[in-house]
Amino acid sequence: MQILVVNPNTTASMTETIAAAARAVAGAWTEVVAVTSSMGPASIEGYYDEALAVPGLLMEIAAGERAGAQAAIIACFDDTGLDAARAMASIPVIGICEAALSVASYIAQRFTVVTTTERSRVPVEGLVQRYGMAGRARVRAADIPVLALEDSTSGAVEKLRAEIGRAIEEDRAEAIVLGCAGMADLAHQLQDEFDLPVIDGVGAAVKQAEALIALGLSTSKRGAYASPLAKSYRGVLKSFSPGTIAAE
Repeated sequence: MQILVVNPNTTASMTETIAAAARAVAGAWTEVVAVTSSMGPASIEGYYDEALAVPGLLMEIAAGERAGAQAAIIACFDDTGLDAARAMASIPVIGICEAALSVASYIAQRFTVVTTTERSRVPVEGLVQRYGMAGRARVRAADIPVLALEDSTSGAVEKLRAEIGRAIEEDRAEAIVLGCAGMADLAHQLQDEFDLPVIDGVGAAVKQAEALIALGLSTSKRGAYASPLAKSYRGVLKSFSPGTIAAE
Protein backbone atom coordinates (compact mmCIF):
# COMPACT_ATOMS: atom_id res chain seq x y z
CA MET A 1 0.00 0.00 0.00
CA GLN A 2 1.12 3.57 -0.64
CA ILE A 3 0.65 6.40 1.87
CA LEU A 4 1.28 10.02 0.99
CA VAL A 5 2.65 12.21 3.80
CA VAL A 6 2.43 15.92 3.07
CA ASN A 7 4.39 18.54 4.96
CA PRO A 8 2.20 21.61 4.32
CA ASN A 9 5.01 24.03 5.05
CA THR A 10 7.87 24.61 2.61
CA THR A 11 10.82 23.54 4.79
CA ALA A 12 12.27 20.43 3.15
CA SER A 13 14.50 19.49 6.10
CA MET A 14 11.39 19.17 8.27
CA THR A 15 9.89 16.85 5.67
CA GLU A 16 12.93 14.61 6.07
CA THR A 17 12.31 14.39 9.84
CA ILE A 18 8.65 13.62 9.23
CA ALA A 19 9.43 11.00 6.57
CA ALA A 20 11.88 9.19 8.84
CA ALA A 21 9.29 9.01 11.64
CA ALA A 22 6.65 7.71 9.22
CA ARG A 23 8.89 5.03 7.72
CA ALA A 24 10.07 3.89 11.16
CA VAL A 25 6.58 2.66 12.04
CA ALA A 26 5.23 1.70 8.61
CA GLY A 27 4.65 -1.95 7.87
CA ALA A 28 6.91 -3.82 5.47
CA TRP A 29 4.12 -3.70 2.90
CA THR A 30 3.76 0.10 3.09
CA GLU A 31 5.47 2.62 0.83
CA VAL A 32 5.66 6.09 2.42
CA VAL A 33 5.88 8.93 -0.09
CA ALA A 34 6.78 12.17 1.71
CA VAL A 35 6.48 15.52 -0.04
CA THR A 36 7.01 19.17 0.81
CA SER A 37 4.47 21.77 -0.25
CA SER A 38 5.72 23.82 -3.17
CA MET A 39 3.96 27.00 -2.06
CA GLY A 40 3.17 28.65 1.26
CA PRO A 41 4.91 29.54 4.53
CA ALA A 42 8.20 28.12 5.79
CA SER A 43 6.44 27.13 9.01
CA ILE A 44 2.82 27.13 10.17
CA GLU A 45 2.38 29.14 13.33
CA GLY A 46 -1.11 30.54 13.75
CA TYR A 47 -4.20 31.10 11.69
CA TYR A 48 -2.67 33.26 8.94
CA ASP A 49 0.06 30.76 8.07
CA GLU A 50 -2.46 27.96 8.21
CA ALA A 51 -4.84 29.60 5.73
CA LEU A 52 -2.10 30.32 3.21
CA ALA A 53 -0.69 26.78 3.47
CA VAL A 54 -3.94 25.16 2.30
CA PRO A 55 -3.68 25.70 -1.49
CA GLY A 56 -0.22 24.11 -1.69
CA LEU A 57 -1.37 21.24 0.53
CA LEU A 58 -4.36 20.52 -1.70
CA MET A 59 -2.15 20.52 -4.80
CA GLU A 60 0.14 17.89 -3.24
CA ILE A 61 -2.74 15.66 -2.14
CA ALA A 62 -4.37 15.86 -5.57
CA ALA A 63 -1.06 14.99 -7.25
CA GLY A 64 -0.41 12.15 -4.80
CA GLU A 65 -3.82 10.63 -5.39
CA ARG A 66 -3.30 10.74 -9.15
CA ALA A 67 0.06 9.00 -8.64
CA GLY A 68 -1.54 6.11 -6.77
CA ALA A 69 -1.57 7.02 -3.08
CA GLN A 70 -4.23 5.09 -1.16
CA ALA A 71 -4.31 7.46 1.82
CA ALA A 72 -2.90 10.88 2.68
CA ILE A 73 -1.56 12.32 5.93
CA ILE A 74 -1.40 16.04 6.69
CA ALA A 75 1.77 16.42 8.78
CA CYS A 76 0.93 19.59 10.68
CA PHE A 77 -0.55 19.49 14.17
CA ASP A 78 -3.07 22.21 13.26
CA ASP A 79 -4.66 19.61 10.95
CA THR A 80 -4.23 22.29 8.30
CA GLY A 81 -6.82 22.10 5.51
CA LEU A 82 -8.12 18.75 6.73
CA ASP A 83 -11.80 19.33 5.97
CA ALA A 84 -11.07 20.79 2.53
CA ALA A 85 -8.77 17.88 1.70
CA ARG A 86 -11.37 15.33 2.75
CA ALA A 87 -13.97 17.01 0.55
CA MET A 88 -11.59 17.10 -2.42
CA ALA A 89 -9.99 13.65 -2.23
CA SER A 90 -11.50 10.24 -2.79
CA ILE A 91 -8.86 8.58 -0.60
CA PRO A 92 -8.89 8.84 3.22
CA VAL A 93 -7.07 11.88 4.63
CA ILE A 94 -5.79 11.91 8.21
CA GLY A 95 -4.63 14.84 10.33
CA ILE A 96 -1.86 14.13 12.82
CA CYS A 97 -3.60 15.96 15.68
CA GLU A 98 -6.75 13.86 15.41
CA ALA A 99 -4.65 10.71 15.02
CA ALA A 100 -2.49 11.47 18.06
CA LEU A 101 -5.42 12.35 20.31
CA SER A 102 -7.19 9.14 19.30
CA VAL A 103 -4.14 7.04 20.17
CA ALA A 104 -3.63 8.87 23.47
CA SER A 105 -7.24 8.18 24.43
CA TYR A 106 -6.63 4.43 24.12
CA ILE A 107 -3.83 4.40 26.70
CA ALA A 108 -4.40 7.24 29.16
CA GLN A 109 -7.27 8.97 30.91
CA ARG A 110 -5.41 12.27 31.27
CA PHE A 111 -2.84 13.54 28.80
CA THR A 112 -1.16 16.78 27.81
CA VAL A 113 -0.37 18.11 24.36
CA VAL A 114 2.89 20.07 24.35
CA THR A 115 3.05 22.33 21.33
CA THR A 116 5.35 25.13 20.20
CA THR A 117 4.12 28.69 20.83
CA GLU A 118 1.10 30.40 22.36
CA ARG A 119 -0.27 31.37 18.94
CA SER A 120 -0.21 27.65 18.07
CA ARG A 121 -1.62 26.54 21.43
CA VAL A 122 -4.95 28.28 20.85
CA PRO A 123 -5.80 26.52 17.54
CA VAL A 124 -4.72 23.17 18.99
CA GLU A 125 -6.95 23.75 22.01
CA GLY A 126 -9.82 24.28 19.57
CA LEU A 127 -9.04 20.95 17.91
CA VAL A 128 -8.98 19.20 21.29
CA GLN A 129 -12.51 20.48 21.87
CA ARG A 130 -13.62 19.58 18.35
CA TYR A 131 -12.39 16.01 18.72
CA GLY A 132 -14.18 15.54 22.04
CA MET A 133 -11.09 15.41 24.25
CA ALA A 134 -11.53 18.62 26.25
CA GLY A 135 -12.32 16.73 29.45
CA ARG A 136 -9.16 14.64 29.19
CA ALA A 137 -6.48 16.74 27.52
CA ARG A 138 -4.68 19.95 28.37
CA VAL A 139 -2.62 21.93 25.86
CA ARG A 140 0.65 23.64 26.79
CA ALA A 141 3.06 25.79 24.78
CA ALA A 142 6.80 25.41 25.31
CA ASP A 143 7.64 28.80 23.75
CA ILE A 144 9.50 27.21 20.82
CA PRO A 145 9.35 28.68 17.30
CA VAL A 146 8.77 25.79 14.90
CA LEU A 147 11.98 26.32 12.95
CA ALA A 148 14.00 26.32 16.19
CA LEU A 149 13.40 22.56 16.30
CA GLU A 150 15.77 22.37 13.32
CA ASP A 151 18.56 24.16 15.22
CA SER A 152 20.42 22.05 17.79
CA THR A 153 21.82 25.21 19.43
CA SER A 154 18.42 26.88 19.96
CA GLY A 155 17.60 25.27 23.31
CA ALA A 156 14.25 24.09 21.89
CA VAL A 157 14.57 20.51 23.14
CA GLU A 158 15.46 21.70 26.63
CA LYS A 159 12.35 23.91 26.67
CA LEU A 160 10.27 20.96 25.50
CA ARG A 161 11.66 18.77 28.26
CA ALA A 162 10.91 21.43 30.87
CA GLU A 163 7.30 21.77 29.70
CA ILE A 164 6.80 18.01 29.74
CA GLY A 165 8.09 17.97 33.31
CA ARG A 166 5.57 20.63 34.28
CA ALA A 167 2.78 18.72 32.53
CA ILE A 168 3.56 15.58 34.53
CA GLU A 169 3.74 17.47 37.82
CA GLU A 170 0.97 20.05 37.41
CA ASP A 171 -1.47 18.32 35.03
CA ARG A 172 -0.84 14.81 36.38
CA ALA A 173 -0.48 13.80 32.76
CA GLU A 174 -0.41 10.06 32.17
CA ALA A 175 0.83 10.51 28.57
CA ILE A 176 2.32 13.27 26.46
CA VAL A 177 1.31 14.17 22.91
CA LEU A 178 3.94 16.03 20.88
CA GLY A 179 2.10 18.96 19.31
CA CYS A 180 4.25 19.57 16.24
CA ALA A 181 5.34 17.34 13.35
CA GLY A 182 8.85 18.75 13.76
CA MET A 183 9.08 16.95 17.09
CA ALA A 184 8.47 13.54 15.53
CA ASP A 185 12.04 12.32 15.93
CA LEU A 186 12.02 12.99 19.70
CA ALA A 187 9.19 10.70 20.78
CA HIS A 188 11.15 7.57 21.72
CA GLN A 189 13.90 9.50 23.45
CA LEU A 190 11.42 11.46 25.57
CA GLN A 191 9.38 8.35 26.34
CA ASP A 192 12.45 6.63 27.76
CA GLU A 193 13.50 9.75 29.65
CA PHE A 194 10.16 10.45 31.34
CA ASP A 195 8.95 6.85 31.65
CA LEU A 196 5.46 7.44 30.26
CA PRO A 197 3.89 7.15 26.79
CA VAL A 198 4.92 9.90 24.37
CA ILE A 199 2.83 10.01 21.20
CA ASP A 200 3.99 11.39 17.87
CA GLY A 201 1.11 12.22 15.56
CA VAL A 202 2.99 11.24 12.40
CA GLY A 203 3.49 7.67 13.54
CA ALA A 204 -0.06 7.49 14.89
CA ALA A 205 -1.45 8.69 11.55
CA VAL A 206 0.57 6.15 9.55
CA LYS A 207 -0.84 3.23 11.52
CA GLN A 208 -4.38 4.58 11.22
CA ALA A 209 -3.94 5.11 7.49
CA GLU A 210 -2.78 1.52 7.11
CA ALA A 211 -5.85 0.35 9.01
CA LEU A 212 -8.26 2.33 6.82
CA ILE A 213 -6.64 1.02 3.65
CA ALA A 214 -6.75 -2.57 4.92
CA LEU A 215 -10.41 -2.19 5.88
CA GLY A 216 -11.27 -0.71 2.50
CA LEU A 217 -12.66 2.47 4.07
CA SER A 218 -12.53 6.02 2.80
CA THR A 219 -14.17 9.36 3.54
CA SER A 220 -17.94 9.42 3.19
CA LYS A 221 -19.11 11.54 0.29
CA ARG A 222 -22.54 12.12 1.77
CA GLY A 223 -23.06 15.39 3.61
CA ALA A 224 -20.19 17.54 4.83
CA TYR A 225 -17.43 15.82 2.81
CA ALA A 226 -19.40 15.58 -0.44
CA SER A 227 -17.32 16.53 -3.46
CA PRO A 228 -17.30 20.30 -4.09
CA LEU A 229 -19.99 21.64 -6.42
CA ALA A 230 -18.82 22.49 -9.93
CA LYS A 231 -18.21 26.21 -10.35
CA SER A 232 -15.57 28.51 -11.75
CA TYR A 233 -12.82 30.08 -9.63
CA ARG A 234 -11.09 33.28 -10.68
CA GLY A 235 -7.71 34.91 -10.37
CA VAL A 236 -4.79 33.02 -8.85
CA LEU A 237 -7.19 30.33 -7.60
CA LYS A 238 -8.51 29.51 -11.07
CA SER A 239 -6.70 26.17 -11.13
CA PHE A 240 -8.46 25.15 -7.90
CA SER A 241 -11.91 25.03 -9.53
CA PRO A 242 -13.62 21.75 -8.49
CA GLY A 243 -12.64 19.05 -10.92
CA THR A 244 -9.71 21.03 -12.27
CA ILE A 245 -7.26 20.48 -9.43
CA ALA A 246 -7.92 16.74 -9.34
CA ALA A 247 -7.34 16.41 -13.07
CA GLU A 248 -4.11 18.40 -13.46
